[in-house]
This record gives sequence, C-alpha cells and structure tokens, in this order.
Amino acid sequence: METVVVYSAGTSARLKFVLDWVLKERLHISYTITTNEADIAGLPFFISYGKKLPNSISIPDEQLLWGKGIQKTDPKTASWNNIPTLFDAADKGCDLPFDMFSAIFYLLSRYEEYYTQKQDKHGRYPASQSILYKKSWLLRPLVDEWVTAFRKKLVAASGLHIAPTQFIFQPTYDIDMAYSHLYKGVGRIMGAYVRALIKGDVKQINERTKVLKKKQKDPYDSFRWLRQLHKQYELRPLYFVLCSLKTTQYDKNVHPEHPAMVRVIKNLAKEGTIGMHPSYYHDRSTVMDSEKAVLEQVSGTTINISRQHYIRVRLPQTYHMLLEKGITEDYSMGYGSHLGFRAGTGNSFPWYDLEKEMVTALRIYPFCFMDTTAHHESKLSVAEAFGRLDAMAAKLQQTGSTMITVFHNFSLGTSAEWKGWRNAYDHFIREQATILTQHNLV
Repeated sequence: METVVVYSAGTSARLKFVLDWVLKERLHISYTITTNEADIAGLPFFISYGKKLPNSISIPDEQLLWGKGIQKTDPKTASWNNIPTLFDAADKGCDLPFDMFSAIFYLLSRYEEYYTQKQDKHGRYPASQSILYKKSWLLRPLVDEWVTAFRKKLVAASGLHIAPTQFIFQPTYDIDMAYSHLYKGVGRIMGAYVRALIKGDVKQINERTKVLKKKQKDPYDSFRWLRQLHKQYELRPLYFVLCSLKTTQYDKNVHPEHPAMVRVIKNLAKEGTIGMHPSYYHDRSTVMDSEKAVLEQVSGTTINISRQHYIRVRLPQTYHMLLEKGITEDYSMGYGSHLGFRAGTGNSFPWYDLEKEMVTALRIYPFCFMDTTAHHESKLSVAEAFGRLDAMAAKLQQTGSTMITVFHNFSLGTSAEWKGWRNAYDHFIREQATILTQHNLV
C-alpha cells in the first residue's frame, strides 16, 4: 500500500475521520500526519492542509475541522473541474480552490441536520432544508466526484500508484407488506371489503375474492420472482423486514409469527441477509428489543443491520439507539421524500457523533433511490423513474462508488398500481449485472 505524508498546523478527531475515509478507505493508501514543518523539509511530495508549500498538493483550511459541537454554518459554494463545491476558498491560492476536507466532513457527519429544527409530518429532517437540495445538487454524488478528481490530481503530482475503485451494486428491499390480501385476519379483511364497497371498487373486490379463494396469486407476492432474479445474476440481496408485533396506521405487515410470514422470513434468510425494519413507533419504549428478538428467532440469524421504517432518522437519537441495540450497520441514509444522495456519496462511512466528537462503531450505508419515493412523492412514470436511476448509476460507475437501491416486494409484484415496474427493474438488474461482470474482467 502506498503511503503519503499529510502536513497540518494541528490535528483533530474530525481531521483524522476525513483522512481515514478519503485516503485509507476510498484511495487505499496509508498516511502519516505531522504538525512540524521540519518533518516535511526535503520531501519530494506531501499533502499540505491549510498552507501552500513547495512539493505538495495544498488544500485550504476553512476551520470547520477545528470546531467543537455545532455552530450554524453557511458554506460558500463554487465549482472545481465542473464539479460544484462547498467551502470555497479560491482566494487563498491553494492547489484546490475549496476546503475539500471540511466539505466532506460537513456532508458525511450530516452537520446541517443538527441545527435545523424543522421536521416533516413523520418527524424527519426535510430534504428541502439541505444545501444539496437548495442548490439542485441532490442527484449528484458530489463527495465521490471530489475524491475521484482528487485521486487523479494526486497521481499526477506524486507519481503514486493509486488504482481507481470499483463500482459496487447492492440491491435491498423493504418488506413492509408481504401480502395485499392474504393472512390479514377476519377483521382487517372485512374492513377492506367494506371500504372497497363504499368506494364502489368492484375490481378490488373481485381481486381480493380470487386471491382469498387461491384462484389468483396475491399481487404483492414477488418473492419467488425475486429469488430467481438474484440467482440468475448472482446477487445477494438485503431484506429489511417490518417485524411489528402490533398493527398500527403505519405498520401493516403480517404478524412475524404467523406461519405464512415465518415461511417468508426463513426463505429470505436462505438467499440473502435479513435486517430489521423497526416499526413506526419503536422509539416509544422497548418495542425494538421485542421486534429484534422475534426476528432473530424466526430467521435463525443474528440481526445487526437495520433500515428505519419511513426513513425516520433523527440525529443523533436514532443512531445512539441503534448502537445500544447492537446494530452495527444502518441503511437509512437517504430521503423518503426525495431521490438522491443525502450525504453526497454512495459509499458507506462510519458515523461521526458530533455531540461526543468521536467516530462510532455504527457504519452508515446510503441509498440513492427508493421506488415509493419516485412513484408516490415525485409522481414519476416508470420511464422517468428508471431514467433518474440510470443517471445516478452512471455517476456512481464513473466514480467507482457504491449504488444501493430500495425496492419493495409490492412494487415488483402484479399490482395494477405498479404496472411496468417489474419489467423495468428486470432490465435494470440485467444492466447492472453486465456492468459488474465487465468491471471484474478489467
């Protein structure tokens, strides 16, 4: 592994977090940091943070990495190599015209979410408050673009051999409602019939009757199709199962201990990895403990990954709770209301706790696309939705990044509401598998 020296007038937990992620994780090079200019005298090359020095790539310092706690910050924006930037400092005459380290820390730590008090109806941080949304940059993995451009500049200036990173595709699924009509109990089934009668929805009444009489497959049941799809393209999916022990307005899955749901969970565990999808009201008591215990018992696996139902993440409370519950990986870093890159990257990163000023054991995996967001929130047609997804995938492929998508079993079933989505997803998966094969052959 190549090694580079980093000079900085000081050091901090924030700076080390960024250097570890950029240099070690993304560029696969080790580094040593020095605060003594005598140590860099005569070196043929080094990275200089905060000061323009000979034989170095210099990066300006806009002071964010020396702070403690959270102060409202309004990063100055500009561009570099046709890439939008934060923490512009072109007037300082460094080789990079912006403080890339502060910009990366700002986005990965989700710094802006700590001082924004506004919440949407689900108690979530609104995408509309994000600087990436306000600047119309949400659909670009800016952090990955910065790191890719920096790698090229670093190679040219230092002569180090730094191979580009490889594109990774990880399909994930939320199992919120395994079935549309089956296994709901007499009360819920009768209630559904009454609502359909009031609406005069004869089509739904007929469909429900056929499904209950086993004359037609439940429209949300896409599990066998998904299993065959993953087997064909050699993909190992992640399944986040809503394991609510009580039915609520937002928690409508079949009870996890129902024999039908037990079969679903066990089959999913055979072909992929099972994760928690904590119920909507899980933070009110020890509900998550009970749900986790049941899911582990039914699946026969230890659960250490999660994605929050309705993407209900509140910083830092949600992440503190996950760490307490033994969750080491969370896949909720995205917006339920908007497509795109909430943290500016497709790549995973450790959560930096701004309250404690430390890197934690919780690893964050961002997603960039969710089917329900495209369909319900953005009101996109099938072609438009997958057009957006293809554009984001192209950016992630160019930067050797990771693409995590979120789909639901019901969007890939036979429901009339989701007509065309299964075929489009089949085509999309085939394209990604081809790209992954080509990358592995290079």
